[in-house]
Amino acid sequence: MEKSGKRYSKRKEDFWQIDAKVVEQSDDDRTRGVFYGTPNSAALWQHPPRGLSTVFRPAFVRDVGKIINLPAYCRMQDKTQVLSLYKSDDISRRMLHVQIVSRIARDIAYALNLNVDLAEAIALGHDLGHTPFGHAGERMLEKLSLEATDGKLHFNHNVQSVRTLTVLNKSNYTLQTLDGILCHNGEIESKAYKPDALKDFSDLFRRVDDCERNGAEAIKRLVPQTIEGCVVRVSDMIAYIGKDRQDARTINVGVGDYENDYSNAELINNLSVDIINNSYGKGMLSMSDGAWQMLTKVKKENYEKIYMTDEVREVYGEIEPMFEKLFNILLEDAAKDDGFIYNKFVKRTAYYNDNYVNETPARKTCDFMASMTDDFFFEAYEHFTGEKSPIKYKGYFDTVR
Repeated sequence: MEKSGKRYSKRKEDFWQIDAKVVEQSDDDRTRGVFYGTPNSAALWQHPPRGLSTVFRPAFVRDVGKIINLPAYCRMQDKTQVLSLYKSDDISRRMLHVQIVSRIARDIAYALNLNVDLAEAIALGHDLGHTPFGHAGERMLEKLSLEATDGKLHFNHNVQSVRTLTVLNKSNYTLQTLDGILCHNGEIESKAYKPDALKDFSDLFRRVDDCERNGAEAIKRLVPQTIEGCVVRVSDMIAYIGKDRQDARTINVGVGDYENDYSNAELINNLSVDIINNSYGKGMLSMSDGAWQMLTKVKKENYEKIYMTDEVREVYGEIEPMFEKLFNILLEDAAKDDGFIYNKFVKRTAYYNDNYVNETPARKTCDFMASMTDDFFFEAYEHFTGEKSPIKYKGYFDTVR
């Protein structure tokens, strides 16, 4: 059964028209309907799984269970999403972001009759490799990694997320989940997302290696091999463009006077509905011209009025020299057979992966620093440098309007 969609914005003059048909399905319709997603029977494992998939624990549900029980998942609760150094219980941390991505991805996947479990696994694991201090920390670690390896080792959080699951916490994840995580990069927008044909693990690790050697150039070429991976990729953008504005307003950061002034709820609802309207039964994702234009405008405005403002960038200008100093100390320590990194990080990682002890000092240092939460970074800085951190958090009452 179908019914006409309606406009969800109260501002008739400036929000795109949702005039396509919204497909409604009963549970019976879904049971009898065409399944457009990745079937559980198609799951590819690097090693034979323990036991057969069951109704209770199908293939991709296993990935979800393993991901949310990792220490790396738990640490996302104290990693910056966008805004660092604010004592606020009302703004997003990295863990909340991945949960919002998961919710949006599940909703879209359900409506399009895709594999909801696969979408959830990719979404919950996509940012496991993020550094402290969000994308600013990622850029700092990228620069230091290249300097320490004569330009041979790029650092990017999507690659590090795969590395977290296949090297640091080595376990048996499906190719589809790992591929979606590698290809999730929500900073690269597209009007349409069409998955590549699924290949194998050798292709996955070839592309990981390509990203580590060539950085952003290689990452721009990545395309998810499943439609669920495409769903997570667009859900990542939908999840942050409105929530970042909401967070900035909450603590009075950034310009705050937006030309395209839409609420987080409006952006999530309207973009999700538009994608569903334009993608059902097509084996790919697409959005209308109006939705695409609005998404790109809002994202561009976020960069101008939040991410790249002096107020936000000055914070990271103070952290960057600390990041470099700590990296160089840890790089020297990582070369020792009895140093802190060996005893407290390498040994623990070797529990999951015997070969980890053979990694280079630069690699171990990048892995260790990427695993840090914001608070742990400052304590590590004080511990290893013997200096008091010059950084002060803005208190709860400093941002009250």
